[in-house]
Amino acid sequence: MNRRLIAHADRLLAAERGIIRKTPGGRISVCLVYPNRYSVGMASLGFQGIYALLNSRDDVVCERAFLPDEKQLAEYRRTRTPVFSLESKRPLAGFDMVAFSLSFENDYPNLFRILELSRIPFWAAERTARHPLLMAGGVCATINPEPFAEVFDLVFAGDAETSLPAFIDAYAGTHRSSVVAEAVKIPGIHAPGYARITYHPDGTIASRSVQEGTPDGVVRQRCGDIGTSPVTTAIVSSEIEFADMYLVEAMRGCPWNCRFCMVGNVYRPVRPKPLDAVRAEIGRARALTQRIGLVGPSLTDYRHIEDVLALPGVMFSLTSLRATERSARLIDLLKGAKSVSIAPEAGTERMRRVINKKVTEQDIIETAALLFQNGIDQLRLYFMIGLPGERDEDIAGIVQLIARIRALSPRGMITAGISTFVPKPFTPFQWAAMEEQGSIREKLRRIKKDTRKLPGVRIMHDVLKQSYLQGLLSRGDRRLGQLLAEMVLSNDYASAAERTGVSIPWYVHRQRGQRELLPWDFIDAGVAKEHLWNEWQESQRLF
Repeated sequence: MNRRLIAHADRLLAAERGIIRKTPGGRISVCLVYPNRYSVGMASLGFQGIYALLNSRDDVVCERAFLPDEKQLAEYRRTRTPVFSLESKRPLAGFDMVAFSLSFENDYPNLFRILELSRIPFWAAERTARHPLLMAGGVCATINPEPFAEVFDLVFAGDAETSLPAFIDAYAGTHRSSVVAEAVKIPGIHAPGYARITYHPDGTIASRSVQEGTPDGVVRQRCGDIGTSPVTTAIVSSEIEFADMYLVEAMRGCPWNCRFCMVGNVYRPVRPKPLDAVRAEIGRARALTQRIGLVGPSLTDYRHIEDVLALPGVMFSLTSLRATERSARLIDLLKGAKSVSIAPEAGTERMRRVINKKVTEQDIIETAALLFQNGIDQLRLYFMIGLPGERDEDIAGIVQLIARIRALSPRGMITAGISTFVPKPFTPFQWAAMEEQGSIREKLRRIKKDTRKLPGVRIMHDVLKQSYLQGLLSRGDRRLGQLLAEMVLSNDYASAAERTGVSIPWYVHRQRGQRELLPWDFIDAGVAKEHLWNEWQESQRLF
């Protein structure tokens, strides 16, 4: 093992508070892997929660591994050092199981890089009992696992706290050769290798069949009472993206049904955490830090939010707030918060009706005015361009809305984040095409040009190349696995597509039809395809 790489891992461990140390003897060994840098992975509440859940069992030892950063990656390759766990420095290939947490499509190439460094065969069909069992979970595994399907022995759909304990119980009492066959009997778990996909001559999916005796599909699992969920932050560190912050989940699911957003559809129903449970978790957190990050897709709508923010001796941080008067009132309770985010998403009332964003321009203006009055120094606004039905006046509307907000107060910085619309599974816009890159570039150019003279306004936008990779993978099928394997040494997905015969425009710029079999249709996510189609049709009537 390379001494410099081990020393780096030890420095990360030395900065941690709350680390769980267990001897491996006689226990099921699991390496939980986040396919991105340590600072990003450890800022994921889901990743931390599964780490805590597994280590709460006496019969399991769970350790962690991450993608090396660019400098370290070169050292791994130069010295042929396999990726190893932080805690025991054991190579991934030496664990009983390796479980990947997949939250973002653009991390998929990193999954293959980690396996390549670890000298673990990419494809489940090529591995034997000598190799660890490979599993995947997380939001991407829930909504569309098909681009990486042929990598994993097992995939978990939904809230893992409901299915993972049952799987560990089954694993402990099952011979390795029978693990996969027994696991697929557990709700929320499926084996991609048991499915066979056929295609029409035009490239669309013709059929999906499964091995005899195997369920036809998988039902996304839900934790009914997140107040009793064992998923919680385990570790805080100054080396994490949210330095020295303990993340507390306040609610799961969103009460709003924006047509572009997967959360409002897949994570139904809304499940707020009881106030007593939040207070108790914050009490435990204060043994590690005074910085608490409340997590939830719409914290303005969390009914106990004022009670939580009024707790003494805590520095709170919130994710994006909804553009309402209540959000502005919360700032008084944030004890000196200087930065707040709100998401108008679109620049005109018509476009917000298309996407079903139930806030008006008046809501946005009044909220921004109250925020400035309460002393906010940094107001972040989130917009999306390339939305279905978008017109030139919608782009002009973004500029006009920013200008109206800037005119409210001369103080403070306004940062407008502009992202490119990416269609997501299990949303009404899952059938939509992505706009061509040239058109998106022109819209960004116009926004930047027309806001250039506004004082204290900064425009930030995503990297288009990465947005279109996300678009390719978000609705892709298992034929993209070979493309991802080709990206092990390069981020150039266009060249990888050319080498593997993948047509990027066919996946990205093609509008789907009602009768098309979509790669994720075998997943029961709790929202009917017919309902989503009706919402898609309703949005088009507003174009």
